[in-house]
Amino acid sequence: MRYIVDWHIHSKYSRACSKQLELPVIDEWCARKGIDIVATGDWTHPEWFAHIKEHLEEKRQGIYQLKGGGKREFMLVQEFSQIYKKGDKTRRVHNLVFSPSIETCEKVIAELTRRNFNLKADGRPILGIDSEDLYKLLKEIDEKIIIIPAHAWTPWYAIFGSKSGFDSIEECFGEMSQYIYAIETGLSSDPLMNWQLSGLDDVVLISNSDAHSPRNLGREANVFEFDEPPTYDEFVRVLREKDRERFKYTIEFYPQEGKYHFDGCSGCKFSCDPKESKRHGERCPTCHKPLTLGVHHRVEELSDRDAHTVANRKIPFKSIVPLAEIIAEVVGVKSTQSKKVLAEYFRLTDELADEFTLLLDTPLQAIQAASAYPNLAEAISRMRKGEMNIQPGYDGIYGTVKIFGEKGPPAPKQSSLL
Repeated sequence: MRYIVDWHIHSKYSRACSKQLELPVIDEWCARKGIDIVATGDWTHPEWFAHIKEHLEEKRQGIYQLKGGGKREFMLVQEFSQIYKKGDKTRRVHNLVFSPSIETCEKVIAELTRRNFNLKADGRPILGIDSEDLYKLLKEIDEKIIIIPAHAWTPWYAIFGSKSGFDSIEECFGEMSQYIYAIETGLSSDPLMNWQLSGLDDVVLISNSDAHSPRNLGREANVFEFDEPPTYDEFVRVLREKDRERFKYTIEFYPQEGKYHFDGCSGCKFSCDPKESKRHGERCPTCHKPLTLGVHHRVEELSDRDAHTVANRKIPFKSIVPLAEIIAEVVGVKSTQSKKVLAEYFRLTDELADEFTLLLDTPLQAIQAASAYPNLAEAISRMRKGEMNIQPGYDGIYGTVKIFGEKGPPAPKQSSLL
């Protein structure tokens, strides 16, 4: 039985997040996206935690469902933001914290409150505590809790971030490194990039959406295969043991589309690859301020091998472009929120299949027959083959995908998949 899992989302109580992010809405969107299990996010926030307790009930160990029966399932996972001094540097790290139960969440909340951390200001709380010390504290509360570094390469807030991170898991987590079973690659990197580091051989790579709105759920996800419905403990075991029989592959955003892939200066609209960045002394050639060094730069800085030499030993991945983006290009509009795009998106996911099934599995002939736009099946075909042009993102600006190039989709008569 296939399970598609997204372990990193937020609620309406996190900064810059949609007010639509409530559990019943998330449940509906996960069904439309094809996500089977999703994080609750933000369980340390008092109002969101009350919402969780009001709406969810445990279905099996560590797995929750809307009371009365929902379409999808939830796990108690949220992101912590930590800012602290270590090694004479200010570190800014984001970590995902997995809790096995609501009761454990209550104990964590009580301890953080006792230490005077502000849990009300943001669904993603800012804690002035070292990552190693935080993990020790959480393990004392419940040994089943695990931490996974979030979007590990993001320049500003990540374990390997160029602005405030570390050079290794051990440098960040010390003696608690033995309990780091996975890292989240983030939107601006993919597994192939991460495989260049031998220091990551002892962890698995997971991918999640970090969704700030319902429509961004499942931008990235993890695909598992289980004979029986999985529990919290079973997921942890799979990560700890790097079980490739159960963990089948990750679903990836094309990393070039991520907003921190290349080096750049958003103010001057300048971006470049690491080699050109070094030629410029890692400064913007226009304003001469330091460039924001992207994920590609940082990975190359720490890499020590060719990723292809170990690819056959790793959990594989599949790359996608979100369905709404593909429809927008086919329709010929820039916004994925246009009426035409939304109408086609909702019609297809209502009548044909959920988004992941459409992008990964649905026969192209079926898509061509069902879509109001003859070139949609051709666009999905090219996406599956990786045939597209992507202008890489940089310094907080998302990259842009062109499946058909600057000329746009061909005339309908030129598109033939049959």
